[in-house]
Amino acid sequence: MTDRDVHLPVAAQPTVDSIVDYTQRAEEGGYDCAWLPETWGRDGATVLTAMAERTAEIDIGSSILNTYSRSPALLGQTAATLQEVSDGRFRLGLGPSGPVVIENWHGMEYGNPLRRTRETVEIVRQVLSGETVDYDGDDFQLSGFRLRCEAPDPQPPVEVTGMGPKAVELAGRFADGWHGIMLTPEGMADRIEDIERGADLGDRDPDEVQVTAGVTCCALEDTERARELARQHVAFYVGGMGTFYRDALERQGYDAAGEIHDAWQAGDRERALELVDETVLEDLCAFGDPETARERLERYEAVDGIDAVAVSFPRGADEDEIRRTMDAVAPDA
Repeated sequence: MTDRDVHLPVAAQPTVDSIVDYTQRAEEGGYDCAWLPETWGRDGATVLTAMAERTAEIDIGSSILNTYSRSPALLGQTAATLQEVSDGRFRLGLGPSGPVVIENWHGMEYGNPLRRTRETVEIVRQVLSGETVDYDGDDFQLSGFRLRCEAPDPQPPVEVTGMGPKAVELAGRFADGWHGIMLTPEGMADRIEDIERGADLGDRDPDEVQVTAGVTCCALEDTERARELARQHVAFYVGGMGTFYRDALERQGYDAAGEIHDAWQAGDRERALELVDETVLEDLCAFGDPETARERLERYEAVDGIDAVAVSFPRGADEDEIRRTMDAVAPDA
């Protein structure tokens, strides 16, 4: 049976309490995991601690902490601490993000993100083992580090993001899970083939890799509002968040992705929105009235190899629209 997770809102929320409230609501609705994004507002570790202390059963996870703004050793310490605070319910989600975030916001050089992510995962696992860390990589060389607290038992899974075939293949080789976003059900099926190829190269069983599909969802009785929120979200990600999402859509056969990106970058937001046509929206998002949104989510759950679908929300949705959507597509609805 496919899990149904929730990816908490990317857009700024008024308080930490409001984020915790979403998590408690998700727990009450039967969601399996609440994933917290870390963007340019509150730091993820502090908010995840509040989420852990004020829930009892739902898993909590980071989606994502980037592999540049924290050292691998610190990421390992953070994962160990959150696993303790949550009584074993934590899942560490990592990814390289992109040059816009890493270079412009964090002032770090962005280079060879796949290698950096792989080395970070390997070091984090050594930290979580409780053994002394000795690591000689291309990006990182460590010696003598060891946790001063008890190593977590069980160790939290270390999951990664990635968009392109090589990134997903590497997830199949070394990670406990992979998170895909901005992918249609057919696009997810293609990337699962990359997971399987990577697992084969790593002499692993692909079933060991938890595959999570993030799906933008908006379930409202006002179907036109739901459609427009979904359209705005897609246009922003394709046009304004680097080239990764543009490239992902082009790989899936949506030639208009390049035009959306170019229009957004040129400042013509209205044209960018117009170019996000109904076909892209229906293939990529679960929007509409509650029944239609649920049916569109179920298309992902029917894909062989997807272990969890993470319900996410358009960045322009307000608190009431987020709550209504979360309730409408909750596992226990």
